[in-house]
Amino acid sequence: MQARSYLFVPGDRPERFDKALNAGADAIILDLEDAVSDSVKDTARDVVLGWISPKHPAYIRVNGSDSPWHADDICAFAKHPGVRGLVLPMAEDRTAIETISSQLAEGADLIPIAETARAIWKIDDIAQTKGVTRIAFGSIDFQGDTGSTASENEEELLYARSRIVIASKIAGIQAPVDGVTVALDDSHRLEADTQRAKRFGFTAKLCIHPKQIQTVNQLFSPSKEDIGWAHGVLAAVDAASDSGSIRWQGQMVDKPVIERARQIIRLSTLDQ
Repeated sequence: MQARSYLFVPGDRPERFDKALNAGADAIILDLEDAVSDSVKDTARDVVLGWISPKHPAYIRVNGSDSPWHADDICAFAKHPGVRGLVLPMAEDRTAIETISSQLAEGADLIPIAETARAIWKIDDIAQTKGVTRIAFGSIDFQGDTGSTASENEEELLYARSRIVIASKIAGIQAPVDGVTVALDDSHRLEADTQRAKRFGFTAKLCIHPKQIQTVNQLFSPSKEDIGWAHGVLAAVDAASDSGSIRWQGQMVDKPVIERARQIIRLSTLDQ
């Protein structure tokens, strides 16, 4: 089942690794890029290598393909036991992504982060690159790259978010992961950001603090009302005498409605 929450953990803070793994996130990302200063990049890589294992599974955000640490990161983690997948920052070039994908262990995820204007411009190519399983939106870096000013409803990011969702759907990969909410003490902002992402078609969110996890998991999970509706729809389908259009509680039930009901039931089992 695809994750709803991804919690970033600095790769040079091993005292946080176990706590993060047990914080309730669907996945943790040990970060070797933004969260680690240049002077300790190599040390952080060694620290993460000493911790990650099948008992301590995690994603790794490697350094970008234009950095001096990238090649060593890929060599260290592409097939390392316990690595659920690699998160690739500043992803723009399809050839570079394919090169990384070809080195990954079978079944490992590859999640490029779209965080530049060029990435959004090339998002169809990125989404359709072999090995890419999901795309994350690096909204903060994207704003920096484009020079856009953050607003409360983030209307300046509507186009980018829509492009990522549509490209993911066309490519047949998992629905994308929305960017972080940097306001750590504003629970209303986190809730609004997560609800907006869900309306757009995102099904997960990047988190930068454990206290964000519960809200994100809850809002990306079906409500009791949603689950009840889904069970009702599927029961009506099972009881129907033919496969044509079905009416249930005054609503026409056709193929898209049935698929939505099935998806809700699948998602409702995530925490069980």
